[in-house]
Amino acid sequence: MIFSTPLKSNALKILLLGSGELGKEVAIEAQRLGVEVIAVDAYENAPAHLVANSYHVIDMKNREEVLEVIRREKPDFILPEVEAISIDALFAAEKEGFHVIPNAEAVNKTMNRKNIRKFAAEELGLKTSAYRFVTTFEGLIEASKEIGFPCVIKPVMSSSGHGQSIARTADDLAHSWEIAKEARGDASELIVEEFVPFDYEITLLTVRNETGTVFCEPIGHIQKDGDYIFSWQPMQMSETARKKAQEMAKDVTDGLGGRGIFGVEFFVKGDEVYFSELSPRPHDTGMVTMITQSQSEFALHVRAVLGLPLDFHFYGEGASAAYKSDVESVAPAFEVDEQLFDADTFVRIFGKPEAHKGRRMAVVLTYGKDALEKAKEKIKLIRGIS
Repeated sequence: MIFSTPLKSNALKILLLGSGELGKEVAIEAQRLGVEVIAVDAYENAPAHLVANSYHVIDMKNREEVLEVIRREKPDFILPEVEAISIDALFAAEKEGFHVIPNAEAVNKTMNRKNIRKFAAEELGLKTSAYRFVTTFEGLIEASKEIGFPCVIKPVMSSSGHGQSIARTADDLAHSWEIAKEARGDASELIVEEFVPFDYEITLLTVRNETGTVFCEPIGHIQKDGDYIFSWQPMQMSETARKKAQEMAKDVTDGLGGRGIFGVEFFVKGDEVYFSELSPRPHDTGMVTMITQSQSEFALHVRAVLGLPLDFHFYGEGASAAYKSDVESVAPAFEVDEQLFDADTFVRIFGKPEAHKGRRMAVVLTYGKDALEKAKEKIKLIRGIS
């Protein structure tokens, strides 16, 4: 493969549609290979803006604004890094010959829980929990009677678990309806899911391109209000469950096609594995790979996009803990204890321009024995300053 230099006429270009903390790491890995990075987001000074060669601030749901940036920059690869993007713009760009990662149809299917669930369960026959889709509160009441309690209620389109809740009785439905409707994203339709009494849930990072498909070690994670707060790798699971998860992940990613990394989420109960969701991009729970693997999920994503070999080494046990702001600030600052700078710990502060209560602002990564317990303790050593 021929590599080039950013900002030259022959530069290899990647355009990020979404420039948060995950996009920032993708940008860093791409630039290590001399790739020019253009970062796009809906707000100024997003994390990837700070490390990209150039950036744009646009309404990413506006078809014409997205297409204008694509046509002006003429990237070799377009990497959607968030759900809130005009899918019409991606289909139009693909028709014009631009390379969307993994492809526009895969982004279309996965940005909407209805599309990916119907694709996985009804077209591919993957095992999932029972589900219904509703658009009215009356429909929610009827669906909950069919599914039974407890049930999980989510908008079909939202990011980072926003709008998700569990209704344990009929009395909880009104509150769940309000939570879903207040979520960022499109809450015009909700998915009502059977609550699977799973033992644990995992993310199986699945990487594919023309060189083949590889799997990272399974990642366990803990969520709060539908958003990840801790993840660890590897998640201990039976060989039977592991193989089932890998087979299902390969089926669904082969079905979607294209190249790149996919964060495939599963519920696991004993040896039974249930498909849950999928993101066709680096996954927030996968930040742990920055300390556990020779090639992080971000490096693997870039390698897959460029058609490079996907080999890597797994170093050993590690964990991540998300720091969420407990203050409001337009000039975020953090008091960080020096204990977070020992030999087995990394701190990554994302550089977001504003802090809001509950907004993810940093991550702590720990390595070695009892990494998860260390991460749980060390995340307490970061404090926001108002």
